[in-house]
Amino acid sequence: MSETASPVPPLSQGVGYGVVIGLGVAFAIGMVFTTRALKKVFGEDSNTTETFMVANRSVGTGLTASAVISSWTFTSALLGAPYLTYWHGIALPIWWANGQSVMICCFAYMAIQAKLKAPNAHTLLELIRVRYGRAAHIIWIIMALLNNIFNFTSMLVGASTAVSALTGMNVYACTYLLPLGVVVYTYWGGLRATFLTDYIHTFIIMIILVWFTLKVLTVAEIGSLTAFYDLVKSLPQEGTVAGNHAGSYLSMNSNESLFFGIIHIVTNFGIVFMDTGFWQKGFSADIAAAVPGYIIGGNAYFAIPFTFGTVVGLGALVLEQTPIWPTYPRRMTQAEVSGGLVLPYTAQAVAGKGGAAAILLILFMACTSVASAQLIAVSSIVSFDIYGSYFNKNPTDQQLIRWSHVGVVGCALFISTFATVLHKGGVDLNWTIYMIGIVICPGTFPTCFALLWKKQSRVAAIVAPIVGMASGFAIWFATAYKLYGEISIITTGETLPCMYACLTSMFVPLPVSVVLSYLRPSDFDWDEFLKIERISDKSDSQPQFDRESYFSPERVKYMKRMSKIAAIWAVATFMGQIVLWPLPMYGAKTVMSKGLFVAWLVVGLIWLFITLLVANFYPLVDGGLQQIWQVIAVVRKTTKDDSSEVIEVDVIPETKS
Repeated sequence: MSETASPVPPLSQGVGYGVVIGLGVAFAIGMVFTTRALKKVFGEDSNTTETFMVANRSVGTGLTASAVISSWTFTSALLGAPYLTYWHGIALPIWWANGQSVMICCFAYMAIQAKLKAPNAHTLLELIRVRYGRAAHIIWIIMALLNNIFNFTSMLVGASTAVSALTGMNVYACTYLLPLGVVVYTYWGGLRATFLTDYIHTFIIMIILVWFTLKVLTVAEIGSLTAFYDLVKSLPQEGTVAGNHAGSYLSMNSNESLFFGIIHIVTNFGIVFMDTGFWQKGFSADIAAAVPGYIIGGNAYFAIPFTFGTVVGLGALVLEQTPIWPTYPRRMTQAEVSGGLVLPYTAQAVAGKGGAAAILLILFMACTSVASAQLIAVSSIVSFDIYGSYFNKNPTDQQLIRWSHVGVVGCALFISTFATVLHKGGVDLNWTIYMIGIVICPGTFPTCFALLWKKQSRVAAIVAPIVGMASGFAIWFATAYKLYGEISIITTGETLPCMYACLTSMFVPLPVSVVLSYLRPSDFDWDEFLKIERISDKSDSQPQFDRESYFSPERVKYMKRMSKIAAIWAVATFMGQIVLWPLPMYGAKTVMSKGLFVAWLVVGLIWLFITLLVANFYPLVDGGLQQIWQVIAVVRKTTKDDSSEVIEVDVIPETKS
């Protein structure tokens, strides 16, 4: 192999096309039949808006927690945490993990507040339209679409690059084919299909993640946790890592890790609070499931980037020195690392073709799982917030579903094309991870105020995000030019320009909104949100929303109590995962001892197994097994009797956790 030649893909193109197309079609067919079975068992009709968009607002705690884990298991997370650990060391995975876990727990508070104040909402943007009117609504449509577009594109850029490296499959073909199966089952099944496929995908992903993490630790070239520590300490480049205390991979005092943590935390607050997909899952959760589902899922997710990122990132550094590494005897190039190839190369090294196939499978699962949520989110904007607001103000179920389908197909085509443009322009996974917050964060504080602060005025809501985004872009380009002498893909992807710009985009809207709201104050009446109707309320054939029953004294008291619990958990998670853990260790300026390193990984492995239990088995305990048996009974019955009527099944009363 020449010094710069890429290694031969461990899998054939046939395997790549087989997984991307074959599994996509298989999942699509399976979900079409499952959706029909759900209609027969539970009367859930994906051709009604309440089912397609918000799953009848009845999703339980276990499935909500699993969906949260799945929603955050981006391919960019599976690829990014290992390669950034490879660059910056053991501090990085913690900053990746708390940069995705904390804001989920914070969002639990927003989810229960939405149920308390706007129980009939379908999308975040409905709330904005009711409170601030047309101009603000259009601005939020643009910001929400930018959020979904950049999230989806970032994930697709990383996934297609990795799949191409594993199989030799054409990267552009991969970019278009990966979302194909998702379009079919999302088209047919809506949000309920998204929850079910989230669960199936996460089940497979978690098993492979646990297996692969243990496989790296037990490969002959590593062997044990203590040997792992010794091998990292003996690396030729150990002691030369820029920005780390003593230049060590094993120091929590890492400037680049801290800077990335700031970018990641700020960015992901924007991603969560501005993603209509997260709001839809909050709307779809049962009242009793919203807070515990998000808290359990958010804290369980932490182990994926923390443990998996640590083991694979440091493992790659060690294995790179051995003949089993695909590029041996050379180290990976910067382009290979920033393209997200640390994980695929590690898989090939420790498990050959089997390992490569396993990683190909989880990348496909993660990509399609996130894609389904993004497609539903965009389709809701197209149907509810564009068509239903400006083209037909009294749409029927059928019309909204038709435009939801248009949104699903159109979004997939646009995102694949946009990702292809980025590939052509030389944009890689690293650039998208670092810059995305500049585009996404300006609406974060105004969105929170829309649901939590009566005083935010219409003018403040309109002006604050515009000023924030303009300021962020100005700082981004100016800093890149000042520090590196030019504005290019390379300089705008550097850490400091992205960090300063993300902070600007996030925090400039805060004082702007507060000042403008006090200059032109508002006093919003929360009851205005009750003007939002369920589509079923316009039909005599479907159950109507009963305001008096919904807002019973007992239920209101319960939701207020859950709001307090969510707020306490949000603060506790922020303090524990950010303030009390990595920051003091950053200030300590030490290199991790062998005993601490072993304990570190043991805790991480235990946490990863807990995540496996939460993601894979908790939904089954929380009513899932009962529903599965009911669906199986219907499927068996259907093979004998082709009756189109709803089949009656004895339902065991559900126990509330």
